[in-house]
Amino acid sequence: MSDALGTFFAAWAETDADKRMGMIAEACAEGCIYSDPRSGTRLNSNEAIADYVGMFSANAPGWTARVETSDEVNSYLRAKVAFGGKGPDGSDMVQHGTYFAEAGADGKLTLIAGFVG
Repeated sequence: MSDALGTFFAAWAETDADKRMGMIAEACAEGCIYSDPRSGTRLNSNEAIADYVGMFSANAPGWTARVETSDEVNSYLRAKVAFGGKGPDGSDMVQHGTYFAEAGADGKLTLIAGFVG
């Protein structure tokens, strides 16, 4: 499951919409539910998730997202994710989020819920 989550967050830096959609489809089962404090609601299709993730690369050019640490308990994956890049003043910036995820038998993510900090 951690490989799928790594692929999912690598898609956040992808500026090509088709490549980004391919990465989301590789990592997430169709009907995957995604939610975080900025999503406004639960997103429940790969297309909606890919569109939302695309706003990150559009609004934070050059920034990346990567899983720093993860562990698994009772089939839930918990991950600390670092979002980083150059800030407006040119200095390096990092913001962290904590994510919880579930995957199906095929290893594709079925649920991803993120929290700030």
